[in-house]
Amino acid sequence: ASIASTDMGLLLRDDVFVDFFNTFLNLPVFGQTPIYISGMGRWHLWPELPSHLDPSPKALLAWLEKHRLPHFCKSSLCLHLVLCQKLLGFIRSGEAAELLNWQSADQWLLERCISGSHGMRHFQAFVQGTAGEELIDFWLITERLLDLDESDGSQRDLFLSLVHRLRATHLREGSSVTTLCTTIVGSLPKVKHIQSISTRREILSKMQEQALFMIQSYWLPKFFMHCKMGMEEEESCQPLLQEYQERLSQASWQEPPGLSEPFPTMHIKRSQGVSGPYCSPKAKAEIWTLIKEGRDTQEVKMATFEVKPERQPEPAGSTEELCLDKDTLGSIPQQSEHPANTAFGGKRGVTFPGRPQSSAEQDLENLCKEKISDLLRSASLAQVPSLKKPVKTLDFLPWALSAEACAGRPFRDFLQCQNRSMETHLLDLWHDLEEFLPVVLDSSRENNFFLRRLIGEKICKTYLEDSFEKLPLETRTLVSLWNHLICGEFSPWIFRAQKEICKLLCCLYEEFLAHDDRTFLQFMAPGSDVPMPKVPGHAADRWEHFHLSQRMNQSLKLSQALHGTRSLEGISSKHWQLLAAQDLHKGGSIQAEMKLLLQST
Repeated sequence: ASIASTDMGLLLRDDVFVDFFNTFLNLPVFGQTPIYISGMGRWHLWPELPSHLDPSPKALLAWLEKHRLPHFCKSSLCLHLVLCQKLLGFIRSGEAAELLNWQSADQWLLERCISGSHGMRHFQAFVQGTAGEELIDFWLITERLLDLDESDGSQRDLFLSLVHRLRATHLREGSSVTTLCTTIVGSLPKVKHIQSISTRREILSKMQEQALFMIQSYWLPKFFMHCKMGMEEEESCQPLLQEYQERLSQASWQEPPGLSEPFPTMHIKRSQGVSGPYCSPKAKAEIWTLIKEGRDTQEVKMATFEVKPERQPEPAGSTEELCLDKDTLGSIPQQSEHPANTAFGGKRGVTFPGRPQSSAEQDLENLCKEKISDLLRSASLAQVPSLKKPVKTLDFLPWALSAEACAGRPFRDFLQCQNRSMETHLLDLWHDLEEFLPVVLDSSRENNFFLRRLIGEKICKTYLEDSFEKLPLETRTLVSLWNHLICGEFSPWIFRAQKEICKLLCCLYEEFLAHDDRTFLQFMAPGSDVPMPKVPGHAADRWEHFHLSQRMNQSLKLSQALHGTRSLEGISSKHWQLLAAQDLHKGGSIQAEMKLLLQST
């Protein structure tokens, strides 16, 4: 709420905010995807405006404040920004220096390690599989929940969903949260019978404070030691460690005078020879066409991954191996050229044995193999469409919808404004199915068995119960979903349902992009005759298209990791290389990711 009510110009003076906001702005659900380089005060627009226009930074800030900031404040990136700011506040405090015997150089180095969206992803990867992971997840859910008004009908469903999620995971007996907050949790059974909203909120708020203090006082120091040890082994981090040692050797380090200079004048980079009209959907299609051409010539490679047995009260099934086409690693379904047999252990697991199949079964199997690897921990390739036909909106719509989940659901808001209740309902189903997949396939998650049962039952009761004739999906798809999800089981019919939903939403997503273009032009070119064309007006070079696609892709990978729809990668040398490459004044996390990617390319 405080971020939403702050002037955009003031927000952009905070480099940590800029880093998270840039990550958000470049999610591929939007039409216009700008990036701000704070050290230069420069905005880079994409698509660019026609060169005859002279866009005003003031108009751009007004557009961002009205059409981007409200969605950012509802996103998981914003929650991570708030947590990051609280951790930085503790690091800089006298309390931390006294409690942990930190010197100013220690505080400076830890700030470098944890600032921005990449820093928070690194921190969460470090605590993965520990009580620290549970404490962070509890803090984030509670922060979102306490910001909701349960008396508001439009927010009540989300409020109850978060409450049920807490009860199924972090408020269960034996969880790290309940163990830490034993005194407070003793009041919880009574809370169910208390009508006072303030009492429930007060209890959760106190538990959240305790969880935060444990994160700050215990897990941050452990992360600091982990970072120092990791950087010592990475050659690219040596300049950073050298500066750290110089700061340590001086009792009272003074910042270089350049850091206190006034902020640079904000401006927008002028378009380079862009004479045609503005149209973001066509510009997106140009990018995906280029990627398709490049990837179609690549050699098909194979990779082997492991699906861990489920961690649940009943005996776990045996570990199975998945051999997957490397081209299937991505954030949207792709056509696999070399399908491999896939098997899932478990009492009613889905298998694909080498037996004759009907065409419907074969289609379903292929779709499952195309999609399943999105959720595997080892997926590290660039996640972009690889298609065998001319690019259409439907081809990259699943990619855009995956980004929408991390972006505060702007497409959903558009559908609601258009009074499209059925389409909104279908979009919600698509996202709930997407949320279910990483839970059911990643057994390392805390209380995985209970959480997947909770989400599966919620999907069945919200969308499938008595709705077989109401939802415009195939009956066999709905029946198959019910049969598996009611038991919290994985089903390849999830991908079939998502594919059917995308076909129904495709035209409306095109309307959403057109509406986004119109509102952008109303702010940036008021009164100008800037038509919406049938063909793109600017043919950027192939290198620019590649760079733009990878920038959006890196933004999505970062956002998904923080949102929980992509498994966090284990700590590797890449984390230290990113830390060495990151400069919050020069594009922050996204530019650091791009720097490493382009070096390897």
